[in-house]
Amino acid sequence: MILHFDLDAFYASVAQRDDPSLRGKPLAVAGSSRRSVVLTASYEARPYGVRSAIPLYRALEACPQLVVVPPDFVKYRAASDAVFAIFEDGAQAVEGLSLDEAFVAIPSDDIGEAKAWAERVRARVRETVGLTVSAGVATGKMVAKIASDSCKPDGLAVVMPGTEAEYLAAMPVGRLWGVGPKTQVRLEAAGIATIGHVAALSDARAAELFGRWGRELRELARGIDDRLVDGSRERKSISTEETFEYDVRDEARVIALLRVQADELAGTLKAKALRASTIGIKIKRADFTTTGRQTSVDVPTSDADAIFAAAVLCWKRVGCAGQPIRLLGTRVASLDENEARELSLFGIE
Repeated sequence: MILHFDLDAFYASVAQRDDPSLRGKPLAVAGSSRRSVVLTASYEARPYGVRSAIPLYRALEACPQLVVVPPDFVKYRAASDAVFAIFEDGAQAVEGLSLDEAFVAIPSDDIGEAKAWAERVRARVRETVGLTVSAGVATGKMVAKIASDSCKPDGLAVVMPGTEAEYLAAMPVGRLWGVGPKTQVRLEAAGIATIGHVAALSDARAAELFGRWGRELRELARGIDDRLVDGSRERKSISTEETFEYDVRDEARVIALLRVQADELAGTLKAKALRASTIGIKIKRADFTTTGRQTSVDVPTSDADAIFAAAVLCWKRVGCAGQPIRLLGTRVASLDENEARELSLFGIE
């Protein structure tokens, strides 16, 4: 069995945990500039259309009473470490996806034990860290993640073995991994509106619609997912990325998000007493093609301004300004534990 855990509105929940006066209020975590983007919105803010990655000024227009608090990545890293320690206690493998999300494999294939395990983890996270975490339990990664998404906030969903295809069948095709908003529109125009429709495709039709990934996507639509939880603990790099709800062309939003990601990575590096010699960015375009650039620094750094400057330089060099992009990520690599020093010059690889 595979369990997927996802902390609820993580950054906003940390703020509400530490300041009770914020509880129950529409809240966004963002920088102070009007060009800032929302990192996380509390569940009270979401009915107003406030979501992650939208510009802050639009969030304030949609919800004038919105409370905005600055991010605190030192707190987020501390909370994440505490939660992951709970995930790892007795687990067979833990695969972290971000600070607030992970797959967990347990040493049991019994569905009852898997559900009990998830319940214990959720209770411990609430009691010891003061946060809520939603969980999905299933035989494969994709179904477990969809299950946890379906029961947010603070829920637990279990998909019984053998019912995966039935569970997925009526869901919109956009819930299938690898199907973005534009692809969903194209598929719906072809009469494919649900995951069940994908599951019923022939080999030839799947290849026609999805290319070389057609058979794999069809198997996922049938609930067949044999990917293992990768429990490798080796960390040669640290990354963060954001998938936009809608494709983004506005360069100002891209630069603002690179600033946010630089701050997050700097907080993580400092919390772990690490410095990075390589900074890079990853871009996934609207057509799902991926590109990126990286730069090396002469002196390892954990400084947010230095990481941001290098990331912006990579963005300028990649030449995607004005193109619709669906994902943006920043990565630091070539990590060491040497004493911190100032950044000097950096060059492009």
